[in-house]
Amino acid sequence: MKIGEKIKELRILNGLTQQELADRCELSKGFISQVERELTSPSIATLMDILESLGTNIKDFFNEQIDDKIVFKKDDISIMENEELGHTIHWIIPNAQKNQMEPIIIELAPGTGRSKVEDPHEGEEFGYVLSGSVILHLGKHQYRIRKGESFSFKPNVSHYISNGSKGKSTLLWVSSPPSF
Repeated sequence: MKIGEKIKELRILNGLTQQELADRCELSKGFISQVERELTSPSIATLMDILESLGTNIKDFFNEQIDDKIVFKKDDISIMENEELGHTIHWIIPNAQKNQMEPIIIELAPGTGRSKVEDPHEGEEFGYVLSGSVILHLGKHQYRIRKGESFSFKPNVSHYISNGSKGKSTLLWVSSPPSF
C-alpha cells in the first residue's frame, strides 16, 4: 500500500487543498506534499492526525477490503407484493438498509394501490414517477406527481403515496435513511 497516494486520494475526495489539510493538522504544506509523493513517511501520531482531518481512522485507512458490489442486475432484485395495500416493492439494491439511502421501485395497483403510512423520521425522501401518476400525502397536504416528474421532501410529517391514475403507477423511490 502506498500511504501517500491513499492520503492524496482522501484529500481530493474531501475537497481539500494540501494547504487546507496542512492547516487542519498543524503541519506544513511541504510536508503534506512530501508524504503524498512518498518522499517521507509520517509518524504514527502524525498519520492519525492526518487521517482524523480526512474523516477516517487508522483501522479503516489500512483496511484494504474490496468495495461492496457496484453494479446490480435483475437477479439481484428482491420483490414483495402486498395485496392488502395493492403495491409491489422491488428492492433494486440488495441489503441497501445498511447504506445511507435505499432505492426501491414501487408499483401501485390501479385505483386503490398505496404505500404504507410512514411516521415522521430523520432524513430525506425522493421519488421519480416512471409511469402513471401518484398522489403524495404529506400530513394534511396532497400533491399529484405525473410521469416524468419527481418529488423531494424532509419526512417531518406522516406520509405515503397512492395511485393517482386509472392504470398501474410505477415510481423510483429513494429513502434516506432506509425505511422500506
